[in-house]
Amino acid sequence: MAFELKQNLKLSQQLIMTPQLQQAIKLLQLSRMELVETINQEMEENPLLEEISADENSGEETGVEVEEDVQPIESAEVKLLEKTEELTGAGDGREEFDWNNYLEDYGPVGVSYGRRDAEAPMWDNVLSESQTLTEYLMWQIKLSPLNQDEVRVGTQIIGNLDQSGYLCATAAEIAALEGVSEEFVEAVLKKIQEFDPPGIAARNLQECLMIQARMMGVKRNPLVETIISEHLKDLELKNYLQIARKLKVSLREVEKAVLIISSMDPRPGSVCAEEKTQAIIPDVYVVKSGDEYKIIVNDDGLPRLRISNFYREIMAGLGAHGNNDQENGKKYIREKVQAATWLIKSIQQRQKTIYKVAESIVKHQKDFFDKGIHYIKPLVLRDIASDVEMHESTISRVVNNKYMHTPRGIFEMKYFFGSSIQRVSGETIASKSVKEEIKKIVSQENPKKPYSDCEIADMLKSAGIDIARRTVAKYREVTGILPSSKRKKYF
Repeated sequence: MAFELKQNLKLSQQLIMTPQLQQAIKLLQLSRMELVETINQEMEENPLLEEISADENSGEETGVEVEEDVQPIESAEVKLLEKTEELTGAGDGREEFDWNNYLEDYGPVGVSYGRRDAEAPMWDNVLSESQTLTEYLMWQIKLSPLNQDEVRVGTQIIGNLDQSGYLCATAAEIAALEGVSEEFVEAVLKKIQEFDPPGIAARNLQECLMIQARMMGVKRNPLVETIISEHLKDLELKNYLQIARKLKVSLREVEKAVLIISSMDPRPGSVCAEEKTQAIIPDVYVVKSGDEYKIIVNDDGLPRLRISNFYREIMAGLGAHGNNDQENGKKYIREKVQAATWLIKSIQQRQKTIYKVAESIVKHQKDFFDKGIHYIKPLVLRDIASDVEMHESTISRVVNNKYMHTPRGIFEMKYFFGSSIQRVSGETIASKSVKEEIKKIVSQENPKKPYSDCEIADMLKSAGIDIARRTVAKYREVTGILPSSKRKKYF
């Protein structure tokens, strides 16, 4: 078989993402905190980028005519966003850069830097340093009458506690690390378990509850210790009658003991948890004005960028022709200018896109903002994408890790999207409304005789929502509602 070489012409289309387009997509899906970190990193890497100071901000704003009252969104922002298009990678800075026509600064999108809507809340993040669990226990060990070896082993025990306060290592492992016997480790562990908070340094839930039961002093109840040590499984299943039969005591005595056990803390280390809840800074404010809703993009805290005038003067001083060093300098500055220009454009485009998506969400879910959760509509990414004329993947990136402050609270933008369920009458209802209806049914049930999943499904069907029992169980688990056997209260 003979081999031969041939030349063929073939036309094909290929999608190539430029670095500039990749950067724009990356910025679009970043959260607010990640965006600030990215901007600060770009400012460190690109010397041509600089942030406008607060003094310059106020000086520039005083030079612009601003009316005393906040202008309506329709007149001030919609016109600005009429020609907003999805980033395609066109105009990536490869053309010659015109220094004279370049705008050094970019203005706000959807919000005024000088004034703020009176109805939009102010946000202050106050961070305070708190004592960790390890520090708290080490403070106690220094006050305890322990010798040097006991302090050494006790420090090793404290260092092996998890965030819930449970001991992760075994006595044998600690003994091998410190070169002591297991009996010595057990003795030190007993002393550590007497520290505050009660139940600390336990190896399992049963030991944790038993430590707390023994530290109750005059209120100590032998029945409580017996239930914890021998009938913990029945206690979990709330099988109180079975416990009473096995221990040959009255049901009332078991109920009193269960009340005491219920007051104990199964996670004693959480009192000094290191993870603290941080306040959410919304990306968008939805403010009601009359019968309409205004969309305000939150630009507070985002650095305002511009090209440094210093390098512009250097560029002008190099002249049209020069030696190799001058040409290399001009090339370096030109590349950095192009990178800075695209970054600023990408940030602008990001804010405009967020505004358009938020505006479309408010338009589709106006009944929710007016009347509440029971009126939320089924909404998918395709609906918003067709409304703002963008791709579904772009909408997905926009709503990822973005938050919206509304008159009904702060919601993640993804919250307004959900599947639909067919009503008996033929209409559709959002799955979130069904979950809320299940919550309402459970909140109104008799605690001594909670509804089963089948009963909840029948009640929903009578209300016009026909879903299966397994769907009720799925929604119940998603919303964090326990099964009927664990919701039952005997007292």
